[in-house]
Amino acid sequence: MLDYEVLKFIWWILVGTLLIGFAITDGMDMGVGSLLPFLGKTDEERRVMINTVGPHWDGNQVWLITAGGAIFAAWPAVYAAAFSGFYMAMLLVLFALFFRPVGFDYRSKIGDARWRRAWDWGLFAGGAVPSLIFGVAFGNLLQGVPFHLDDLLRVYYQGALFTALLPLLNPFALLAGVISFAMLTMHGAVWLQIRTADPLSSRAKAAVGIMGAIAFVGFALGGVWVAYGIDGYRIVSQPALDALPNPLAKEVVRAPGAWLDIYAAYPIAMLAPIVGLAGIALTVLLSRLNRPGLGFVTSGLGMAGIVGTAGLSMFPFIMPSSIDPRSSLTIWDAPSSHLTLTVMFWAVVIFLPIVLSYTVWCYTRMWGKVTVEDIQARSHSAY
Repeated sequence: MLDYEVLKFIWWILVGTLLIGFAITDGMDMGVGSLLPFLGKTDEERRVMINTVGPHWDGNQVWLITAGGAIFAAWPAVYAAAFSGFYMAMLLVLFALFFRPVGFDYRSKIGDARWRRAWDWGLFAGGAVPSLIFGVAFGNLLQGVPFHLDDLLRVYYQGALFTALLPLLNPFALLAGVISFAMLTMHGAVWLQIRTADPLSSRAKAAVGIMGAIAFVGFALGGVWVAYGIDGYRIVSQPALDALPNPLAKEVVRAPGAWLDIYAAYPIAMLAPIVGLAGIALTVLLSRLNRPGLGFVTSGLGMAGIVGTAGLSMFPFIMPSSIDPRSSLTIWDAPSSHLTLTVMFWAVVIFLPIVLSYTVWCYTRMWGKVTVEDIQARSHSAY
């Protein structure tokens, strides 16, 4: 059996991997949805766009479900605190995601232009709203969430249920939301450039340039903001890392620049923001050079770098508390039992390579282009 301390760290890596996998796979689908009303000038072109993601979007969304399940099983305290602090935001994401399965299945059932146009905007909401809210959530995590734990480790969130969404929409969190929206939309645009022919492919190339520029500038600005405009969190003292979880047993302080501590202690961590910026820049360049296949790979690397930068900057914090820093949840004091983490670890060792292999195999079979002629030949298809 692996040491408890080692398992705590491994599960931090595994949850991060699931979030990155979700961003790369389902982020592509959400990006296409966000572009649907703008790049598709005719009904046939919009059907082409939908057919590039329609057959596999539900499989990609499993990454999000798995990540949520992993957080529940590995970090139950984080799951409880998150559903208190981000309850309304999560409901907004859930309701937006409802549009996707219904829109994909019912959009082409009726030929009326108003019916199809309404579902096009529904699919836009199903892509744009989650893309934005996920970034807003990360922006708020970096600033701290207003919750505290009592002596029995029960979570108490400060704020009313139906007004809880407004404080989340602060300037820094909105910037993080814009970064998230731009990088996922860029990823979807690269996918469209691969899978469609002109004129859709040319429009997608232009979208890659616009969204890539926004993501690059936004990410750089966010880094400066984190360094000079936001107080980070720092652990002053804590029990042994392999001790039984007890968040209130540590001492935490807020300090300017504390989110940069890991880069001073471990300079190799700088690879994450470098990969994030380089991945975005290379994606835009490769798209312009009509090499969207490689651009799709660099786009995935860029998103991995951006998500990794957020995770590394907060390490070892998962959900810091803005009103009681001692109640902040970290990878050392928020996990499940040693036995639970061990059983789940071996399940991941067995099944994750199978899932990854199947995902790669599926993507290697989906590089063919979808054209208007294909859509016209399949006029009665589900999409």
